[in-house]
Amino acid sequence: MSFRIQPAPPARPNRCQLFGPGTRAELFAKMAGSAADVINLDLEDSVAPDDKPAARANVIAATRDVDWSGKVLSVRINGLDTPYWYRDVVDLVEQAGDRLDQIMIPKVGCAADLYAVDALVTAAEAASGRKRPLGFEVIIESAAGIAHVEEIAAGSKRLVAMSLGAADFAASMGMATTGIGGTQENYYMLREGERYWADPWHWAQAAIVAACRTHGVLPVDGPFGDFSDPEGFRAQARRSATLGMVGKWAIHPKQVALANEVFTPSAEAVAEAREILAAMEAAKARGEGATVYKGRLVDIASIKQAEVIVQQAEMIGG
Repeated sequence: MSFRIQPAPPARPNRCQLFGPGTRAELFAKMAGSAADVINLDLEDSVAPDDKPAARANVIAATRDVDWSGKVLSVRINGLDTPYWYRDVVDLVEQAGDRLDQIMIPKVGCAADLYAVDALVTAAEAASGRKRPLGFEVIIESAAGIAHVEEIAAGSKRLVAMSLGAADFAASMGMATTGIGGTQENYYMLREGERYWADPWHWAQAAIVAACRTHGVLPVDGPFGDFSDPEGFRAQARRSATLGMVGKWAIHPKQVALANEVFTPSAEAVAEAREILAAMEAAKARGEGATVYKGRLVDIASIKQAEVIVQQAEMIGG
């Protein structure tokens, strides 16, 4: 272990982030009543340019008027390459209630992007007297973003979570695909004449997880575009969970239950993790650093793995 201790990420459930356009105020109460852990009200991609002011007003009103109890409430602002983002930030900080937890910053390409938003948020908070500092989420959606992912993860003390935005990321990388997440038809290998599909997002997800875990940030998988394909969603989510991501976006209400299912440790997994911890405690009492559990070696590293599962289950249960 490095002398520099890896910080723990925020201790909160983040299994599902449910998105809804800021123009659809009639959906907000339903989103608040959903089983999603995080609600993201959107001012960016799902809102046409002429509708930006109305969407912003809807979202600000919703921070005060809708009961978001038990949810992390986040708003995705417009990108820093647009004329809308500064007004998003200033109006949200000055007019939204303290119930707003985070803002999501899209298309972050370097740590300087975070610095710019942080400076504006900090000034607006001081001017408005906001008592609770806003947290940040960021989306990695470009070649620049993935190239600078670690400096972004370390770019602001406000940073809580980081997601991969597959569609814009694919476009920025020049990838020959129009799919949003999931396996891609032409990204395959051949063995004995049979096709085997690999995961084109794996390396980017692994880079995000490593950067996030290094700096105490929650790594989150982004959207899966085909909401008529629950098994495809499950497969993508399971790969992400295996890599160390803590949750996934839902761009349709039917994806909420799927995300919660995958990112909630099963009763069997929790029971086995507790048994491993008990086996290691017994080994420790015998003065041993390792033992055998169900025919396989378990040691101190196994304790850390088991603790992750138990802690996650307890956090969700709490």
